[in-house]
Amino acid sequence: MANKRVGLLVGRERSFPDALIAEVNRRNAGVEAVYAELEATRADQPLPYDVLLDRISHDVTCYQPVLKVASLHGTRVINNPFWRIADDKFFNVALAHKLGVKVPKTVVLPSKSFGDDVNAQSLTNLKLVDWKRIEQELGFPMFIKPHWGGGWRSVSRVRNFEELFAAYDKSERLTMMLQQEIQWVQYVRCLVVGGQQVRPALWDPRQSHFNRYSEAPRSMPPLSAEVLERVVSDARKLNLALGYDMNTVELAVTAAGEAYAIDFMNSAPDLDVSSLGEEHFAWVVEKMADLVIRAALDPSSAPAHHWNELLGA
Repeated sequence: MANKRVGLLVGRERSFPDALIAEVNRRNAGVEAVYAELEATRADQPLPYDVLLDRISHDVTCYQPVLKVASLHGTRVINNPFWRIADDKFFNVALAHKLGVKVPKTVVLPSKSFGDDVNAQSLTNLKLVDWKRIEQELGFPMFIKPHWGGGWRSVSRVRNFEELFAAYDKSERLTMMLQQEIQWVQYVRCLVVGGQQVRPALWDPRQSHFNRYSEAPRSMPPLSAEVLERVVSDARKLNLALGYDMNTVELAVTAAGEAYAIDFMNSAPDLDVSSLGEEHFAWVVEKMADLVIRAALDPSSAPAHHWNELLGA
């Protein structure tokens, strides 16, 4: 019987995909991992992969329709390409609140500007923003950030209305949201694989990109057993609700021991060894290998899509 095939779609990263391919192939479990190759994809033809691991379609958007069609033809795509490109940070905050996970107070704003085909008549449903009320609810300082995206792009910490309006003016056609600042004494990043496997780590967003994991234990006190249990529970709860197989969940922990979920839409998280460090990296490679091998060998583990009922599948 031919091996099942796992294809990796990646960007510039190499340490994680190289290590994952090597680990999957080393296990000799009837699953072969390779770098995926795509060209002009046909709508009526399946791709030659049982699993596709998506690490780059958020930037290389021509992969997005390919991944959805691959899923239609039976390929397991990680993360789910339908949810992966449809969710947003504002919805995620609302969902977390519904789930009982603490989140900062958050408000989504009308866009600062619109395209040429949008005029005043198109905006008759919008009222003027009550900025003073937002200040009373969230308080300064607060964060203004896009409702979709990552890498801290277009994110600003604003201390007053002057800084807020300057950042808002620069946002142009982006949909922005305002978020309450949480005063934290510990910051945790949970690596999550398969929705259930969680590895929490102190993580310091004030440090340079390559030092955030390594410097955090020196700049913050260790997590108590109670807080550790809470952040792991919240990370599992969020990922199971969002349907992510691969994600990171960031939580800010206050002096009172309250954990607030800050950022949990990282479906292509940084998994490079130079930033994770050897121990976290080894854990991620092991758990991701478990995940893709299981997905390749057991198609029933894939999430059900509604069209399955329409097609009689």
